[in-house]
Amino acid sequence: MLDPIVNFFTRIFHALGRGIGLLVAWIMWPFLAAGRWYARRGWLIKGPIGIFLLVLAGLYIYFVWNSQSWTGFDVNYATAYEFNQRNNSAGAEVADTAGTCSRSAIADVTADLIDLNVNQNAWISSMLLYKLGLFGIDWDHTPFLDNKASFQRGINQAVRRTTVELVDTLGRVRGTSQVDQNLQDARGNMQFDEETWYFGLNPFGPKTPTPSFYRSAIRDLANFNDRLGSCDATFDGRADNLLTFIDRIANDIGSTSDILRERSENYNRGWFDTRADDRFWFSFGQLYGYYGIMRAARADFHDIVQSRGLAPLWDRLDDQFEAALLLQPLIISNGREAGWIMPTHLATMGFYVLRVRTNLTEIRDVLDR
Repeated sequence: MLDPIVNFFTRIFHALGRGIGLLVAWIMWPFLAAGRWYARRGWLIKGPIGIFLLVLAGLYIYFVWNSQSWTGFDVNYATAYEFNQRNNSAGAEVADTAGTCSRSAIADVTADLIDLNVNQNAWISSMLLYKLGLFGIDWDHTPFLDNKASFQRGINQAVRRTTVELVDTLGRVRGTSQVDQNLQDARGNMQFDEETWYFGLNPFGPKTPTPSFYRSAIRDLANFNDRLGSCDATFDGRADNLLTFIDRIANDIGSTSDILRERSENYNRGWFDTRADDRFWFSFGQLYGYYGIMRAARADFHDIVQSRGLAPLWDRLDDQFEAALLLQPLIISNGREAGWIMPTHLATMGFYVLRVRTNLTEIRDVLDR
């Protein structure tokens, strides 16, 4: 009685195996044909082609290794700064130490996040093989080797927004002082595009790669902080500046929430949505960056946080960041919210992003009273 059922499943698996075999044969045919052509050539042709293929293979090994190796990644990285032991706001004179002021924790964390992206790790987005894609297909449109690039760009989004706010509001007395040149240089360097390699076509010629500009921003932020520590620079730690800073970050995170919503609602392909991982890891990287930056802001605005009674709200904000950063699925799925086979990681991440934004808005409302 079971023979018809067994035969049915046998035919299914046989058909699947045949289909997979045909697909593999179709993919491998160009390589096999090229191998046969190469075997019939003389050494004058084989030599240069062989060297080129060896170099290409080495570049691919280097690219794959760097895209999969996440050096320095630590969701609890902000605790290492021990901000809770600081009792001075940024720029305030240190008691019993003449000519010494407190450094900016925001500037320190921002510089360290850039260092994580371009010194501790290779900057994936401007690597040659990332730019070339998979047989001409942008890596972001495939499910392979693009998660780290998206994560780095998410951190970079947080860093860019922070350098803008350091120049416009935090690093000067608004309306009565000039822009700090170190912060201005840092902002300019961080606005450089994310994809430039050593050579480009438009315009044609050699170029300074993206990581070099970002490394310059690290030096600019360090110079500002050294001057601030010597009381030769300004950090304007007023409540309205903190309000503006939080408001801009909340808006930035809100834009990301809308991107997640749009993808989650309109592309319910489960594990087969090749752009879901880009959206997820960009959001994760953005929260990763803002987690440390907001912990630093609490230290830089120590007096404001204490006088306005913001500590409980800030504790809750830290908890929301930490909860969001624990979401690290092996494979990103963009299924339907009511689905039971394929999960919906984008909607889950969007939920965490909105919780963080809600807590930021609560802190902003207290400052606005």
